[in-house]
Amino acid sequence: MVWVVVWVVLVVGALVGAVLLGRDLWRRFRALVAELRRAEEVLGRLAEHASVLAEQAQEAERAARAAREAVLLPERDDARTRWAVLREEAAVRREARRERDRATRERWRSYSR
Repeated sequence: MVWVVVWVVLVVGALVGAVLLGRDLWRRFRALVAELRRAEEVLGRLAEHASVLAEQAQEAERAARAAREAVLLPERDDARTRWAVLREEAAVRREARRERDRATRERWRSYSR
């Protein structure tokens, strides 16, 4: 008789624990679903904002490309003159770099002698 009472108490306790656990899991599940809905709304707004930003970036790129083409594609004679000046400046820099390299090699050779 005592064992019957013990088993009944154990079974009832297990059922009460299962109900409480199930209720807690159900509440957590509903909270998770609510959070997922909020995340879906935020992602929707984020996607809209990202598409607007992408359109603005494309428009800015088009404007920048047009500005570059206006600068980089001037009249042919002006462009040739500009390239000649740039080549001369590069030649001067190249010769200065070669002279620095020669001087450096001479200093190194003086240390190794």
